[in-house]
Amino acid sequence: MNQKTATPVRNFSVQLSPTPRGARLARLLATEQLRSWDLPLDPAAHIVAELAGNAVTHGKVPGRDFRLTLYVVGGTLRIEVSDTRGDRSPRPRQSSPEDESGRGLAIVDALADRWGTVPGPHPRKTVWAELALPPEPDRPCSGARGGLFQDPRR
Repeated sequence: MNQKTATPVRNFSVQLSPTPRGARLARLLATEQLRSWDLPLDPAAHIVAELAGNAVTHGKVPGRDFRLTLYVVGGTLRIEVSDTRGDRSPRPRQSSPEDESGRGLAIVDALADRWGTVPGPHPRKTVWAELALPPEPDRPCSGARGGLFQDPRR
């Protein structure tokens, strides 16, 4: 009998106010969730900060919250931030050294393996980013773990 062990799917989702405090809370909650899953905090925390900051700055509609969602499936962490400004698609822009803002999506592009947007349902949009996770210590990526297994009692 061939029995496969299922890879657990982990997820976390929270709705937050579209304020600077909500964006900061998104980063803090994501950091704590990643820590509880024993996953690396960087660069995921930076990506969450940028996407949440963009949702608060560009996706804000008074009285409507934004949502942060984290998924871990297999070896991939997916970060999603949904806001209620589906009519505004995010676009990376060129910024000059004197600009005080406008680099968020360039940072996400540099840190994430992939990123993009998904429309809807109306009036929402979701901006997502994915990161490949390092292999788990007890699951080597190929072959044995760096040589022959040794008896730890020697």
